[in-house]
Amino acid sequence: MTKPVVLITGNTVSDAAKDILRKAGADVTYMSGPINEATMLAQLSAADFNAILLRGSPPLTKKVIDAAKHLKIIAKHGVGVDSVDIEAATARGIVVVTAGDANADAVAEQAIMFMLALARELPRYHRGLREGKWEKGARVGREFRGRTVGIVGYGQIGSRTARLARALGANVVLFSRSRINDPEGMEVEDNFERLLGRVDILSLHCPLTDKTRNMIGEKELRAMKPTALLINTSRGQVIDEAALIDALKNGRLAGAGLDTFAEEPTDPKNPLIFLDNVLCTPHVSVLTEEAMARMGTAAANNIVGYIQRGVCSTANVVNPAVLKGA
Repeated sequence: MTKPVVLITGNTVSDAAKDILRKAGADVTYMSGPINEATMLAQLSAADFNAILLRGSPPLTKKVIDAAKHLKIIAKHGVGVDSVDIEAATARGIVVVTAGDANADAVAEQAIMFMLALARELPRYHRGLREGKWEKGARVGREFRGRTVGIVGYGQIGSRTARLARALGANVVLFSRSRINDPEGMEVEDNFERLLGRVDILSLHCPLTDKTRNMIGEKELRAMKPTALLINTSRGQVIDEAALIDALKNGRLAGAGLDTFAEEPTDPKNPLIFLDNVLCTPHVSVLTEEAMARMGTAAANNIVGYIQRGVCSTANVVNPAVLKGA
């Protein structure tokens, strides 16, 4: 039986994932420090890896993929594969598979946390207290119940966020470029510009593609209400950061909750970090003990199953043409 030879683009995975790989007799190499095209190429030249367990978003460019002569599977520890050259992987017959809904609950909870915290002005109050200010009565927050929440992208994360928002009393409006077959009693809006003008809170849950890159720019921000909030737990590049900073500074948008940035790690001097109407986190919405265990388990099972038995979670394969050609 073929032994999995696995490169993990991170310095650890969950104990459950380690156990799965250990029981399969896998030879595992972890990466630490800067992970870029050069370090990926250096690692891949050091051993005949037949699997990559992809943590984070390191660049799996065509050059990197072509250098991995024995690679059979790229198993994402999560769902975003925008850093992978899917065309190059497919041409090489390499399966690219995600962890499906393993992180959906964790990300959805953080999106809702952003909405509630910003509606009640918590970032401003917290910063005021740190500066020695007791600002009771200085401003009035807004209740979440009855607000119109727009959900952009109705995949595993978007659908869970929508259900949570609805359970808390929001009016939820859905927008997706793919067909929504079961909106669960929620409204579907097929006009993006009209959606922007309607919502009190806009929450982004779309993958990063050529169509979604900078989908929220100056034009879109001007179309939103000045009292609206923008939430992003998807990819930072779906927002034009310069346009967002300008809108937040000049009162054209009430606030933003951001877990991702256009460049990561973001510049410590990024103005978004210092604005009173912004709540930022360093791309940690997936980092719960439960989600880490689920994602690691899914990725490890996909690797072991495919390398040893030719099977993986077919519903989560990004390039199914590879399986059809197998």
